Amino acid sequence: MTSNVARVMKVTERPSVVMVKGKGSWLWDEEGRKYLDFVQGWAVNCLGHAPRLIVDVLQRQARRLINCSPAYYNEPMVRLATLLTEGTHLGGVFLCNSGAEANEGAIKLARKWGARHRDGAFEIITFHGGFHGRTLATMAASGKPAWETLFAPKVPGFTKVPLGDLEAVNKAVSPATVAVMLEPIQGEAGVFVAEDAWLRDLRSLTRERGLLLIADEIQTGIGRTGRLFGFEHAGIDPDIVTLGKGLGGGVPLAALLATERVSCFDPGDQGGTFNGNPLMAAVGCAVVETVRDPAFLAGVATNGQYLRDRLQILSTDLGHGEVRGRGLLLALALQRQDAIKVARTALERGLLINAPRPDTLRFMPALTVSRDEIDRMIDLLRLTLAPA
Repeated sequence: MTSNVARVMKVTERPSVVMVKGKGSWLWDEEGRKYLDFVQGWAVNCLGHAPRLIVDVLQRQARRLINCSPAYYNEPMVRLATLLTEGTHLGGVFLCNSGAEANEGAIKLARKWGARHRDGAFEIITFHGGFHGRTLATMAASGKPAWETLFAPKVPGFTKVPLGDLEAVNKAVSPATVAVMLEPIQGEAGVFVAEDAWLRDLRSLTRERGLLLIADEIQTGIGRTGRLFGFEHAGIDPDIVTLGKGLGGGVPLAALLATERVSCFDPGDQGGTFNGNPLMAAVGCAVVETVRDPAFLAGVATNGQYLRDRLQILSTDLGHGEVRGRGLLLALALQRQDAIKVARTALERGLLINAPRPDTLRFMPALTVSRDEIDRMIDLLRLTLAPA
């Protein structure tokens, strides 16, 4: 199989190994080599690889109903929408297939709301370093410098400001502004946390200026930070929330959530062939029902603190930098070492970690990761970072 990898379109640098099996925190390649996975599909496999819960749900739902037209309701679709909104201030759910699609929908919804309620306002303030997806609109919304001229002309309507700078947000507001959009933690930028107090001030500012607040929870949602939604730490109530990655526990599933006053799509404004299909929605129900349990979330918070403490000790011992993040979305700042090369060497040692920047390693294990697996990761990372 390895000899045929050239047939896969090259859109990223991949190692030559071909993965064939996964279980929990572990992956195996076609040669039978085992890897401890602290990437988990970029925070996708929240319950680990091939969890029995998801396997059983897929088999059970596949025997009953795999797909019908999104022109009809189906039972898992309705149940998942209920699970995602009950106990929250949110009232409408649009299910889709990827985080980028959810964020694209959020942009559309904000523009539709601006057309109806803010004299045609359509511009959205986003943040340097932000990442919102790879559609043309979500790339324009993202704050990645390398994308400034890629696939030009850019989709207009996005103003960038520094994360954490409330005055810059205020100055950027114009009569054409309809919303502010951000990640509670900028994952792709290197795991930079929007401080809780600042988020509360930002929510107050958007209310004062009559703007919508959009929380991109693609990476931080569904328990990743120790709360079901990342914005809960700050105690704010965004007008629009987007979910993806962990929502499907490994299958393609995402969601756009909005308050009732903002849910203004008319029939035909938004849709998608596979959106809300029962097979994926059934998995989402099982994931949410598992993750929202207070004991499960407490375990994420406890293991997240354990991982942070172990990373900080390692960093201090080896002369590296700060540990950033929350829950089980953490980063280690490296000193005098190339994170991309470190991740490559770790792979050779049987450890999968991610380098979102040349000076940063990112850790996104399964929310079910064990203390022993965290200890094993630290041991492998120490060997990888130790001076030759």
